[in-house]
Amino acid sequence: MASVHIIFHVTYILLAWLTNFEQIAYGEGDNYVHDACNVTRYQDLCVHTLASFSRTCKSSPSKWARAGVSVTLAEVKSTAQYLTSLKKLHRVMRGRNRVALSDCIECFQDAIDELHKSLYVLRRLSTRPYIFDMQMNDLNTWISAALTDEDTCLDGFEGHKGKQVKLLRNRALNATYITSNALALVNKLATTGSGIPNRSANLKGRD
Repeated sequence: MASVHIIFHVTYILLAWLTNFEQIAYGEGDNYVHDACNVTRYQDLCVHTLASFSRTCKSSPSKWARAGVSVTLAEVKSTAQYLTSLKKLHRVMRGRNRVALSDCIECFQDAIDELHKSLYVLRRLSTRPYIFDMQMNDLNTWISAALTDEDTCLDGFEGHKGKQVKLLRNRALNATYITSNALALVNKLATTGSGIPNRSANLKGRD
């Protein structure tokens, strides 16, 4: 009987320790993502979409920027697929709405191209300050262009009515929010340069 009590007691202690460890781990993760998202305009959305990257990204601006663009690319692709599926439903979008939808799909395809280029560069960041700065300029140009493409899509439905149009606008609008957050994370990387191996040393060498 005594051995049963001992086993129960040890099990209880172990579970309590694991629970405490999990709370600490997740607590640290929460801090990482909140710190990263402080620079974004839509912070709640940023935390929601990037929380799963906390343990991987931690305090690295380069990793957070890559995560932000990766999530944005996935969202923009998903939205583009949604728009394409709407176009196939001839009874849903007609007349001016159908023309605006076609333009919107093209805008989102352009945004996908810009984000693909951005993610490619983020996976190959240079440790050389001059090249790194050029990469940051390119990233700002491409992600800003993606955001403009998404806004152009929304402008095409200005004044249009209907339940499906409202759903479409909400979907596209959410993509613009996530893209805006990604741009903020990239701009933070451009400002801090943190997380790039040997960058600090290279900067000192250039001075």
